[in-house]
Amino acid sequence: MGYVPWGGPVFGLRGFVDHCSTYRRSLLDSGNTGATMTLNSFEKGGDGGGPSECDGQYHSNNFLLVALSSQWYNHGQRCLKYINIYYKDTSVRATVVDECDSNRGCGDNIVDASYVVWVALQVSESDWGQTAITWSDT
Repeated sequence: MGYVPWGGPVFGLRGFVDHCSTYRRSLLDSGNTGATMTLNSFEKGGDGGGPSECDGQYHSNNFLLVALSSQWYNHGQRCLKYINIYYKDTSVRATVVDECDSNRGCGDNIVDASYVVWVALQVSESDWGQTAITWSDT
C-alpha cells in the first residue's frame, strides 16, 4: 500500500506508477496543447458534481482520470480514450471520462484531473489545485 501526500492510502501505488508509464519527456515536444490542470473528484459526493458524461457512472479517484473542457471533450469524441499529460519532465497517460462544461463555469483550457494524476506527475503538494501542463492525444 502506498500513501498520497496527505497520508491517505493508495492501494498498489508502486504498481500503479509502473502501470501509468511515468517517464521523462520534454514539455517542448511539438503537438502538445498548453492547459491548466485542476484537481477534481470523480467519486459520488465529490466536487465533480454528477456522474461522468462518458458512461453515466462515478469513478474511483484511485485511477488516472480527467475531464476536459468542452472544446477538447468535443461532444464525447474523446470519451474513454487516453491522453498524455506532461508536467515538467514527467508524463502520465489518463482516461477521459467527463466534460468540464465551459458553459457552466469551466475555463476553455482545463484538464480536470483526479488526485492520482497529481501524485503520478509528482506535482509538489504546494502546487496542488491548479498548475500549468501540456497534453496530447495518445
